[in-house]
Order: sequence, then C-alpha cells, then structure tokens
Amino acid sequence: MSLHYAGELAALATACCWTITSMSFEAAGKRIGSLSLNGIRLAMALVFLTFWCWIQRGLPLPLDASGHAWGWLALSGVIGFAIGDLCLFRAFVVIGARLSMLMMSLVPPMTAVGAWILMGEQLTGIEWLGMALTIAGISWVVLERRKDESGRPIRAPIKGVLLGFGGAAGQALGLVLSKYGMRDYDPFAGTWIRILAGLISFAVIYSIIGWWPRVTAAFKHKSGMAFTGLGAFFGPFLGVSLSLVAVQLTHAGVAATLIGLVPVIILAPAHFIAKEHISPRAIAGALLAVAGSALLFLSDTPSR
Repeated sequence: MSLHYAGELAALATACCWTITSMSFEAAGKRIGSLSLNGIRLAMALVFLTFWCWIQRGLPLPLDASGHAWGWLALSGVIGFAIGDLCLFRAFVVIGARLSMLMMSLVPPMTAVGAWILMGEQLTGIEWLGMALTIAGISWVVLERRKDESGRPIRAPIKGVLLGFGGAAGQALGLVLSKYGMRDYDPFAGTWIRILAGLISFAVIYSIIGWWPRVTAAFKHKSGMAFTGLGAFFGPFLGVSLSLVAVQLTHAGVAATLIGLVPVIILAPAHFIAKEHISPRAIAGALLAVAGSALLFLSDTPSR
C-alpha cells in the first residue's frame, strides 16, 4: 500500500496497540494496583526504547535532540503520562472503563483545537465530519445505559467525570505538545524523552506519598508483571511511538480521532477472548465509527 496515508495508518496501528495494552493493563492493575502499574510500565518501556534506539539509530539515548525537542517533549510527557494517565486510571476505578472511554472521545476535538491554537492547523469540512461521525460511533458504543441489580439507572459521580475529563485533556495536550516539540525528530527517540519525563514524575509522586514499598512488592507478582510487560511493549513503547509517527505525518486532530477507535476495536477481543456479550447497539456504533474513519482517509488532506 502507498505511503500516501502513512500518518493515518500509523494512527490505526496505534489504536490496535492500545487495544492490547488496555486489556493487559486491566489485568495487571487488578493484581498490582494502578498507581504502581503507572510507573513500572514506563520503566519497562524505557528499557525497550533504549535497546530499539541503539539498534535503529546507533544511539541508545537521544543525545542528538535539540533543546527545543527536549523541553517540549518532556513537558508533553509530564502532562500526558503523569497527569493525564493518572487521572484516567483513577477514573477507571471511580466510574468504570466504559464511561472513562466516553470521556476520552473528547480527545480528538480537544487535540484539533489545541493544534489550531498552537500551530495553526486547519481541518477541512470532510475531516470535521469524519471526526464527528467517529466520535459519535465511539460514544454510542460506550454510553449504553447501565443499571444496578435492582434495575435503577447508575449515575456517574461528578468526581469520576472530572477525572475522565482530566485524562482526555492530558492526552490531547500531550499529543499537541509532542508534535510541536518533535518536528522532524525521530519518533522513537522522542518517545524516550516523553517517557523519561513521565517516569521522573511518578518517582517524585511515589516519594511524596511513600509508595515505594508497594512498587517493590509489585515486582514479586509474576502474573502481574507479565501483563505489565505485555502492556508496556504495546503501549508506552510501540503504541506511543506510533502515535508520534501519526501526528508527525498527518493533522493532530485526524490522528487523535483514529487513535480513539480503541473502544470499537476492543469489541472483537472482548467477545472472543473475554467472552463478553456484544449488543446490537455496540455493533451499530462500531459501523458508524468505521464510516467516520473512512471519511478521514478519503479527505483531501492525506499524510503530509
């Protein structure tokens, strides 16, 4: 296939990676706790990236990055990994994965607005329509009415909604700042800088709240570490690197929309692996999201 849509394809590959990651981290979080998981996954990903950059570039560390790249990519790492993911992982606990993923459907418009303000990126009418259809499809999938055992509707706590919003804002701003800081720099080396900044942030958090004993104990949980390693490979290492490839080669808003297909892509493994029931509404939402993604591919402004 032509590299004409390389940015869009990288965004779709990111969504596939993050589908594997979300299932892996769900299993890991139940075993070692979400806060310990956040830091350990970044440490593992940093090891993966160091070896990859050594093999690919001959430089295990991004010593050739400019001061501009170091500053903005590090800031995006703190905002995206430390602040955004901390909010998102806590939202999973407070309001559950489905509503949390609904809040994450705000990432594409947030990213598009941020890229317009910071870099002057303009989207075409077809791209806005494709983005709207994709977000609508995702929302349709994750916003099915939930009821408790007595049949009464379950209302989401305001705290959880705000945490979900914080997670979405963190990811959106992290993507925009990554693109602004990276420019033509290597995406994998750029991810190394982002992850280092996020890892340092979590080290500070662990020190402040006295969490290090729990982090140390987590390493003794074999199955928890196995799921963490799998998630770290497809998430902070491969998935995040591909997301930087995507925002480097196409509009940030378009990339964020395609990356946001995770709640739709995850339907198949959730049904066949986790044996979850998939409703007709979920299937309809998936088709709507795919239609929106097709519009993004057929727009007049492919990868640049």
